[in-house]
Amino acid sequence: MANGGDHPTVPPRRGFTSPPRRGVDLTEENQSLLNSFRSSAALTPQETATCTQSLFRLMTSSDASQFRELVARLGDGNDLRRMVSLLTSNNAPFLQTARNENGSNRMQDLLGRTDDLDNFFLIAILSRFFDVMCDGDSSRLALRGMRVFSQEKRAAMYDHLLCDAVNLACDADGYVVLNEIIDDSDPRSFYGGRLLYVVARNAHQLSDHAFGSRVVQRVLQLNDLRCTRDVAVSLRGHCVYLSLTKYGSYVVEMLLDTEAVMVADELLWGCNGEELALLARNEFGSFVVLKALRVTREMYRRDLFGVLVDKLMPFVHHLGGFHGRVRAFLDRL
Repeated sequence: MANGGDHPTVPPRRGFTSPPRRGVDLTEENQSLLNSFRSSAALTPQETATCTQSLFRLMTSSDASQFRELVARLGDGNDLRRMVSLLTSNNAPFLQTARNENGSNRMQDLLGRTDDLDNFFLIAILSRFFDVMCDGDSSRLALRGMRVFSQEKRAAMYDHLLCDAVNLACDADGYVVLNEIIDDSDPRSFYGGRLLYVVARNAHQLSDHAFGSRVVQRVLQLNDLRCTRDVAVSLRGHCVYLSLTKYGSYVVEMLLDTEAVMVADELLWGCNGEELALLARNEFGSFVVLKALRVTREMYRRDLFGVLVDKLMPFVHHLGGFHGRVRAFLDRL
């Protein structure tokens, strides 16, 4: 008897083994799939087509129990390898499966199990990289791979990402995925730094785009000194034009928070008084001019704030109307 009120230890019965795993019964279709993947014989074209259709239904079904049971019976050896080989082959509707919520979830369950399986998925993803990244469900598969794959495979995926970054930034779905990657990027890491540099280097092109400007803004929101400076260098000589556009003005406004001197210099020396007044009357440019006035005043940069005011004052009576926010600011001085 154990001391201290502990329960007595009951020795295991000799010859006792744990009960076998209680699985679920496979449907006739999925049992046929199991038999096909367990067979070492090559599939005929007709058998391949039948298995492909059955596998698609299995992967996209709302009932995950059949998938889990089939994978459990296949194990992690050659049988599962044959299944994944078919799933990612050119004959299979890989992208269609990955773009299905259930299909994407099932594929993610198969990532990181063995290096062989990851190779199949890597090749399939890279061969359709842009299409995979421009969909919410299939992109989750790729992002999962970028987290669990080996370093060599992650590097291959980042190389494709760097090549497609600008195109992804300009896609209605791709920019969302790219922003998610940027959020997880470390500017000090090799690939994280390269991705942010690619976006910053192309900021002058992206800032005037409905989706691309949101990616540039996301990079600026990182508040990383080097990234912000790279964006500023890319936008040098473009700030006046971008201030006149809906999406570009958002980026220039954000840039004023950290690169006010550069932006203010462009407004001052890129515009004469009349042109600056026209910018101040513009639907979008008025926000940029107003912020430039506020920021330079808060910085006590008389050389910038004073010259901005001096250039605008002769045209102050033309700054009224619906977009008279700049005149309202000047009237309070």
